[in-house]
Amino acid sequence: MSDLSFDDFLKVDIRVGQITRAEPYPEARKPAIKLWIDFGPEIGEKKSSAQITAHYMPEELPGKRVLGVVNFPPRQIGKVMSEVLVLGVPDANDEVVLLTPDKEVPLGGRMY
Repeated sequence: MSDLSFDDFLKVDIRVGQITRAEPYPEARKPAIKLWIDFGPEIGEKKSSAQITAHYMPEELPGKRVLGVVNFPPRQIGKVMSEVLVLGVPDANDEVVLLTPDKEVPLGGRMY
C-alpha cells in the first residue's frame, strides 16, 4: 500500500449520518440491505446498499448512527444507485461491522 499525503486524506469527506430507513435487498448478488441515511441539513439524505446482513436486521437499523464517505460519485449497485459508502470493518469471520460514533454527535459532523 502506498503512502497517502495529508492533503489526499482531506479530500475524503467522511461524515456522521443516521439511518432513517432500511429494507432488505433480495435482488442483490450478495445479501445486502438498502439504507437511507440522513447526513444533516448541509448534505441531506443519501441512499446506499450495504452487505451487513450477518450482524444487522433491517428493522433494527433506523436510528443508528454510522460513518460514511459522502463525496464519492454515485455508483449503480444492482437496481440501487448508491450515493454514499457506509464504512465498516471485518469481524473474525470477515463479516462487516459498521463504524459508529460511541457518543452523541451532530448529524453531518465531519471526521478528522
